[in-house]
Amino acid sequence: MGYAMVAPLLVFILALALYPTVLTTIDAFMHIDALSPPNHFAGFGNFTAIFSNPEIRQSFENTGWYVLFGVGLTLVLGTAFGLLLQRRFRGRGVVLAIVILPWALPGVVEGVIWSWIYDPTFGVLNSILKSLHLVSQYQLFIGTRQIESILLTSLVQVWQITPLATLLVLASLQSIPGEVYEAARVDGAGWWQVIRRITLPLIRPGLAIAAVEALVLSLNIFDQVYVLNAGATTASSVMSVTYFTTFQGLNFGQGYALSLLATVVTVVLSLGALKLLYRKITF
Repeated sequence: MGYAMVAPLLVFILALALYPTVLTTIDAFMHIDALSPPNHFAGFGNFTAIFSNPEIRQSFENTGWYVLFGVGLTLVLGTAFGLLLQRRFRGRGVVLAIVILPWALPGVVEGVIWSWIYDPTFGVLNSILKSLHLVSQYQLFIGTRQIESILLTSLVQVWQITPLATLLVLASLQSIPGEVYEAARVDGAGWWQVIRRITLPLIRPGLAIAAVEALVLSLNIFDQVYVLNAGATTASSVMSVTYFTTFQGLNFGQGYALSLLATVVTVVLSLGALKLLYRKITF
């Protein structure tokens, strides 16, 4: 009866996920270009063209930086906020609501908000830096230097996904029995020893899920890049290049190939991260 009850939803999810995946896989090996018809089988031609394109190769490198910054900062900030919110204090509910708020905002909205912050003419960041005499004139932050542009763009996504990491870490922290900490204090363990030898090992399931979530979103970052970086290659991502290749260049075959490649890389790296980080915790 249980399987019968969930069967309609299962069929819907499989159709929603599998049909586009199968279609994308087939079309990734086809020449589908609205500017040079007709369509025909291209074999690995689309993939060869992808890796011979310097702009696409640049987007792969940029996406690697997005993953490095996104996963690293998300785990550090999520763990820090989780530890901060673990103890009850006055106003804890308000702080928790403020922390969660960015998670509820769409990526495009966040990109627009941060574009005002980074704006080279009237941006808040420039205003603060100039008032502190750290810069002599307003700066263009996005689109000039690769690492700086990627880091500042990645911060926008980190701001969005850190709340989820915080909740996952907080849930893991609250599952740790208080007796474990009491025993550690009796044995003379200091604050850092408790964090390193008890807290971090016991919250690995939450950290693993947070890492995979950050990894998936960083590999597929698009909204923030599109709003802040537009079509510049300085901080382009695989997803932004896929969009421009498909809908501006009208080369759907290469667009499908990029989508398929991104899907395979996402699945492989996500499974690898789970295998590396996840450990079942029993008390």
